[in-house]
Amino acid sequence: MSDYKESSLTLGGAVAMGTGVMIGAGIFALTGQIAELAKEWFPFAFLTAAIIASFSSYSYIKMSNAYPSAGGIAMYLKKAYGKSTMTGACALLMYFSMVINESLVARTFGTYTLQAFDGSGKDWLVPLLGVSLLAFAFLINILGNKFIQTFSYIMAFIKIGGLALLALGGLWVSGFTFESVSVAPEDTNLMGFLGATALGILAYKGFTTITNSGGEIKKPHKNVSRAIVISLIICVVIYLLVCFAVAGNLSIGEIIKAKDYVLAEAARPAYGQWGLWITVAFAIAATASGVIASVFAVSRMLAMLTDMKLVPHKHFGMPGDIQKHTLVYTIVIAMVLTVLFDLSRIASLGAIFYIIMDIAVHWGVFRYLRKEVKANSLILLSAIALDLLVLTAFLVVKFREDQLVIWSSLVGLAFIFVGEKFFLRYGKEALTESE
Repeated sequence: MSDYKESSLTLGGAVAMGTGVMIGAGIFALTGQIAELAKEWFPFAFLTAAIIASFSSYSYIKMSNAYPSAGGIAMYLKKAYGKSTMTGACALLMYFSMVINESLVARTFGTYTLQAFDGSGKDWLVPLLGVSLLAFAFLINILGNKFIQTFSYIMAFIKIGGLALLALGGLWVSGFTFESVSVAPEDTNLMGFLGATALGILAYKGFTTITNSGGEIKKPHKNVSRAIVISLIICVVIYLLVCFAVAGNLSIGEIIKAKDYVLAEAARPAYGQWGLWITVAFAIAATASGVIASVFAVSRMLAMLTDMKLVPHKHFGMPGDIQKHTLVYTIVIAMVLTVLFDLSRIASLGAIFYIIMDIAVHWGVFRYLRKEVKANSLILLSAIALDLLVLTAFLVVKFREDQLVIWSSLVGLAFIFVGEKFFLRYGKEALTESE
């Protein structure tokens, strides 16, 4: 069985882990893509996404207060839907959305690292650097909880403090003039803004990392919810500061042109070459710690699914316990995605999978558990409605602009749900190794 270490994470460690995943996946990886869709409203897309994430966090807070678990979302789904296809498939949607997120952050690491050098014409280095980061994350994760917590603490302070200073400096140099932001934009349309908001939700989904480590946090009935709220507040403040600093130093056209490394580009007018190097250093720290924290949580979630007999498991001759094996699976899948997909498509797939899973969690709590966990029906239904609104808009935008994302999502969803149904009905005994 998997070896979960109860009370091995403090409140501060949980906050560091949550902000680590959010900042790594959010402001560095998504700012340019969100600006491409929302145009002059891109800071407000981050703010709107934070509001939706706040509604979404309600279900997870209520569930974590009642049932803190190292399996997090997998256990919450089982409480709602039982040992069913819905539980296994939606838990796998969460798993794959987090693995997709890791590949997104890994490619962001590669993209920003190249900005410190003359990386023009060497795009092949981006996936290579991303794969190298994932290998490093594997090595860090096998060192154990205490080391990861200390590492996350250090990186969280570096990222939050560094980004705040860079943002404030950028705002000062720009004279607090935001040429890329307008309350009456020329190019923004509602569908594009809502689609950008759907992507923006990815910038906050890292709070689920905290729920997935709930059973390992000290005083989880109180500290899981506290860690989620603190992490969301920290991240929305940092995101807005950075967005307005970017808007003060770059035009929308410049932001979109440099969308994969927009923070590094925004540092040039404010700080020159030194600013570029400092921003790249912060990006490396943010993406590295984000991947490490995400791998830590998601590998434990997959181990929990294995213990629950909801997914097949093979040792393939590897030594160690299930957690070590799921860590290997997670890293390998993330490496494959890092090599095969670009940033935009990775982010799109992650957003679709995550929002569908999020809706399933809210509906499960509303339909089966709201009285048991003392949840407010109106908040739960509002969270579902907001998710459906932004998901629909995002799918419409992608159908117009990049149908490969739609078809890839449909294939992925069919594979997960059909595969899970088949496993639960026919393959459990044959495919799952007894421990």
